[in-house]
This record gives sequence, structure tokens and C-alpha cells, in this order.
Amino acid sequence: MSDTALINYLDLTSLNDNDTTEDIDKLCQKAITPYGNVAAVCVFGQFVTQAKKRLITSDILVASVANFPHGTQSITTTGQEIENLLTAGADEIDVVIDYRGFIQGNKQRIYQLVKMCKSIMPSQTLKVILETGELTKAQIDYASQAAMDAGANFLKTSTGKAPINATLDAADTMLQAIATYHPQVGFKAAGGVKTPAQAQAYKNLAIKYLGADWVNPQHFRIGASSLLDNLLNNPVPE
Repeated sequence: MSDTALINYLDLTSLNDNDTTEDIDKLCQKAITPYGNVAAVCVFGQFVTQAKKRLITSDILVASVANFPHGTQSITTTGQEIENLLTAGADEIDVVIDYRGFIQGNKQRIYQLVKMCKSIMPSQTLKVILETGELTKAQIDYASQAAMDAGANFLKTSTGKAPINATLDAADTMLQAIATYHPQVGFKAAGGVKTPAQAQAYKNLAIKYLGADWVNPQHFRIGASSLLDNLLNNPVPE
């Protein structure tokens, strides 16, 4: 048996353009396992209410996405989107920064966007997607600090829709920033984390910077789809 404890850190995700209500029902069924439940399921906005109903007797949170996946919406539009997601019942929202605008020099927009999002959802969990595969190390560090200063509850690596998604190098930079500036902020690796060994590597990196006690579902998540099946079927070394 694999390290099934990793299951508790998963945001079990289905963000496909062709997702159906049947797909989301199956996702919610998978989220409850004999070895414990995932932390959350992450679905598009039109499926949030459905997922909430399917998981109402569990402790599993329902997450959704905003300004996804390109980060190009106006701040006002993103705010309206978040309000709709909260009305539908979302417990957590993963929002994409305008990483293209940031790359082109609009540094203030990260802080402005995250500050606005957090003002709308003060009691819900806000995860901020940096799309690190598009950024340099210095840009990841700056974006991490700006998002945390503005009120992010989690920093998240990637949408899973870019050519380069989660990497240990990007995670290293983000976790250093968290440990240095805002150790109460969580970290989420997402995009391409498929094997138990990969998941364990991110957990080990988090322990390195923030300690074993910090690594819990309130601070550490892995966004994944196929990883759950692999955790249940493949051993992983500690």
C-alpha cells in the first residue's frame, strides 16, 4: 500500500471543458476512500452546487476557479465571478493572477487583484495561482510576496493548462518566500503531479522549509486527478 496519508492533502480536480454532471458525480464518489477523504474537490463553477450536494455528509471542501486559466479578465469581472461562486457554495477559490501583464511590467496588478478577491471572501480560502512555468525565479519570488501581502491564504504553482506546470524549483522559491515572510500561508502544487514519489517530493520540500507540523491540509495541498488512483495502487518510499 502506498503512503495513503497523502490522500488527505489532495484537491481532487476535474477542470475539463467537456466535464459533465456524471463526471462530477464520479469525482465526488472517488473523493471518499477507505483510507480517508481528500481535502477538497475542485470543479468549474457550474458544478459547485452539485458537488456541495454530493459531499454534504462528508468533511470534503468544494473549490472552484476564477480568472481561469489565462488570468486576463478585469478585476471587476473576476470579483463578480467570485461572488457567483460563493453564492453557489464554494468553500475555496483558486484565482489566476494576470501573469502576462505582470511579465510585461504591471507589478501592482497582483496585489490589487488579490486584495479585491480577499475583500469579497474574508472567511473562505483564497488560493492564488502564479502560473510559475511562465515566470523566472525572481518573478516567482516577487509574485509570491505580493500575493501574500494582499491576503492570499495559499500560493499555488499552476493552472495545469500551461506548457510547464508544477516544478520542484518553483516550489522551492515559493516555500522559501512563505517561510520568510508569511508562514501562515499555505502552498499548493498543481499540474503534472501524478506519481506518489512526485507528491512525496513536494511534501518533503515543505517539511524542509516549514517543518512537519506545518504540513497539514490547512497549509499543504496537491492538485491532481490521476494521482489519487496512483496513491491507492502504488507504493511510495518515505
